[in-house]
Amino acid sequence: MKALQDPVWIAAEKIRKLEVQGARNVAIAAITATETLASQTKARTKKEFLKELLKARETLFASRETEPLMRNAIRLIINQVEKSTEKNVRKLTEKVSLASQQFLKDLEDSKERIAEIGARRIRNNSTILTHCHSSTVTHLLKKARQDGKVFEVICTETRPVFQGKITAREMLDLDVKTTFIVDSATRFFMNQVDLAIVGADAITSEGNVINKIGTSMVALVAQEARTPLYVVSELLKFDPATMYGDYEKIEERDPSEIWKDAPKNLTIRNPAFDVTRRDFIHGIICEEGIISPHSITEVMHRKYPWVFK
Repeated sequence: MKALQDPVWIAAEKIRKLEVQGARNVAIAAITATETLASQTKARTKKEFLKELLKARETLFASRETEPLMRNAIRLIINQVEKSTEKNVRKLTEKVSLASQQFLKDLEDSKERIAEIGARRIRNNSTILTHCHSSTVTHLLKKARQDGKVFEVICTETRPVFQGKITAREMLDLDVKTTFIVDSATRFFMNQVDLAIVGADAITSEGNVINKIGTSMVALVAQEARTPLYVVSELLKFDPATMYGDYEKIEERDPSEIWKDAPKNLTIRNPAFDVTRRDFIHGIICEEGIISPHSITEVMHRKYPWVFK
């Protein structure tokens, strides 16, 4: 019963079951859960309070392996408590709340800034291909529409969970001419596309991008067709652990997502993400502008130096 009432456990389950999708939404859910946990704490000392927060971090991190935006958010919040000289638990919970709200505000500000920058790359009467669903990508396209741009969007279905359907519905709601295709038709349509835009779940120190499975295929096809491919992402999806030799983990999900009643003894692999090398990326559209993926570490040191601590 206790677990059912635990806001962190509830958020982690929703993230694990893909009831919460998209790196930004996952981060928001985790931050909100952590803030709620802090407000409900029964801890009497700073040590007890930190123990609760660290347990929450462990639960949230385990819910999704490839989510540096969430991890960076939770790290920042806990760091605010750890470095504080304050001993009063009530005042420490206020620090958690302030750090949470500031992170969410910065996240929202970055989303608006990214949309403003990226919308300028959308030309009138152009065709854009998207893969999967990214709230940051769709917000960019919404901004372009609000600016009076007329364009078409081709959405991949994004098997096995079909997140492309979310993108397609959002585009139709914006009165954008939308075409929905199977993933394997990407090559067939790429020569009809002016621009390919994808989101990101993680960015490594080398400037490689981890995103929904199939993104690297879209990138390869785009390069062959000489179609620019842009990654739309907040800088805080950068994973500092990759600076020190770690690889970003690729989550493998339940095989039943692919085939529920599969034949016995059949091996099914269901990786949720793949890696797109920086050489296939025209640029990363972020809150600092459109940057080369090669410069990601330098930009992070300038914009968010605390990530490396």
